Amino acid sequence: MEAIVHPRQRRKEARPAELMAAALELFVEKGFAGTRLDDVAARAGVSKGTLYLYFDSKEALFKAVIQEGIVPILEDGAGLVESFGGTSSDLLRALIGNWWQRIGETPLAGVPKLMISEAGNFPELANYYYDTVIMRGRDLMRRTLQRGIAAGEFRVVDVETAIDVIFAPVLMLVIWRYSLGACCGTRYDPQVYLQTHLDLAVNGLSVAKEPT
Repeated sequence: MEAIVHPRQRRKEARPAELMAAALELFVEKGFAGTRLDDVAARAGVSKGTLYLYFDSKEALFKAVIQEGIVPILEDGAGLVESFGGTSSDLLRALIGNWWQRIGETPLAGVPKLMISEAGNFPELANYYYDTVIMRGRDLMRRTLQRGIAAGEFRVVDVETAIDVIFAPVLMLVIWRYSLGACCGTRYDPQVYLQTHLDLAVNGLSVAKEPT
């Protein structure tokens, strides 16, 4: 008689991607401090020993989530900035739209709220996230704004402050989703929200046209 092979027996080891997916779910649900490696292994359906074949600590697992989940999106954004042939207004819309599609609408959207809540307790991880994600994201927006100013499409503004002003509403949307929005209060339509935000941002940046 052929032996019954259970799923866990059939898959002798989980691929790192499965472990990272399980870790991301738990980091968002329980926070970094509240997530144990035992929990991650159980969520992925493997033993803790199997997890240690790939990741030697919870910190290493978190960094892998960022490197494999978010960094490629930022790298694609850099390629878009380099090759984009349209207006800077359209580039701005494309960057924000791509960020929302690949992060805001996925489990990765929980990472910003996670970092805000855990930064004080885990400064080393906060610094890692700042250097790896925030600084790269700011660079993409900086280059977009400078491109528009140089072309005479955007007004001359304080670029560093403008970056914060453009990013802040987008971050609020994902933070709200994983905080008060999960249980009470306004439930935003993301597409309407982002379209409104980008219309206000682009109109505020655009050089006023002389009346004809």
